[in-house]
Amino acid sequence: MEHEFTIQISDILHQMFGDAGQSVFEISPLIQYLNIKTRSATKGSKSRSSFANIYAIYVLVEDYLKNGFDRREDYNAYTGARFSDIFRRQRELPFGSKLQNHALNHRLNEEFKRYFPEVEFIPILRDVQTNRYWINENLLKISDGRHLYPIAKAVVAIIDRYIETKQNAFKNFLDTCERLKSVAKEDDQAVLGFIESLLAPNVDARIFEIVSYAILRYYYHNQVVYFGFDLEHIRKENLLLYKTGRTNANDGGIDFVMRPVGRFFQVTETLDVKKYFLDIDKIERFPISFVIKSTEEVDVLKQKLRSGAMKQYSVNAIVQRYMDCIEEIINIPILIERFRESHTQKYLRQILDEIITQSRIEFNYEP
Repeated sequence: MEHEFTIQISDILHQMFGDAGQSVFEISPLIQYLNIKTRSATKGSKSRSSFANIYAIYVLVEDYLKNGFDRREDYNAYTGARFSDIFRRQRELPFGSKLQNHALNHRLNEEFKRYFPEVEFIPILRDVQTNRYWINENLLKISDGRHLYPIAKAVVAIIDRYIETKQNAFKNFLDTCERLKSVAKEDDQAVLGFIESLLAPNVDARIFEIVSYAILRYYYHNQVVYFGFDLEHIRKENLLLYKTGRTNANDGGIDFVMRPVGRFFQVTETLDVKKYFLDIDKIERFPISFVIKSTEEVDVLKQKLRSGAMKQYSVNAIVQRYMDCIEEIINIPILIERFRESHTQKYLRQILDEIITQSRIEFNYEP
């Protein structure tokens, strides 16, 4: 797999190993794994930033280097890194303050085996009784049959550059938000154009979800419904859209909920039928609206979902039952249309403020 950050990985390997850099890339499953996990580095991507698994590698290799095992031959006698130390360290790293222990305990190893089933080694070794951890040194000292290449420093350098790239990309995003926030009213067109540029298929999935939420929140909030248990006690209520958790979180949740009508929204960038139907099953086949990061027409998206569903289930009654649960599909053109309508209602600055607020929460970023 090659992507934009692959060039950065190759550059680091060339600096450290000269002409053998390409060979090191080809024979190292650990570096190839990092290449897979860093594909979101330089631009918006369908993949997440993958900090959990990347940082699990980073803190153990960092511990390996800190204790000088790259220059010694006795790592097999090392008592191991303490869980409390490496867990604290990964949370000190940029974007790492909310990370859990899953990657250290099993998730990284399981995913690595899925990518490299023919490799006999797993990255993390763990003693459950003592709660001590090691990086698998077999993955840090690799050979092409003629030369032995120690890659621990290269691994740390690759992850450091990935962190720097992600920080720069997001800092530039927030800096632009802050700059546009302060421009005079006559520059609203610049703000309008900037926010619309964030509604694109190649934008980072989390940024897209944040911008979608900000737009829909202000699109709906002036719309009203009337509720009451009898005709004499009817009250007027504005539609309120709530964000239910962190963006792109693998927590089984629903992205947005609307009160008081109890409407559910899920943001997605895939047309994988299994993903859609899983979301529908989560809420007992309650109607759900999908916000899809696509410029394709709604009818085309629906047809693709139906075609995928027929391949998966092949029974019309089952497929129709799921399709009936899709209350609405909101694509990028619809989001842009609703954004412009909110703009005409003078909510441009509020939408920008919401994007900035939610972005800081999501990325644990403090300027």
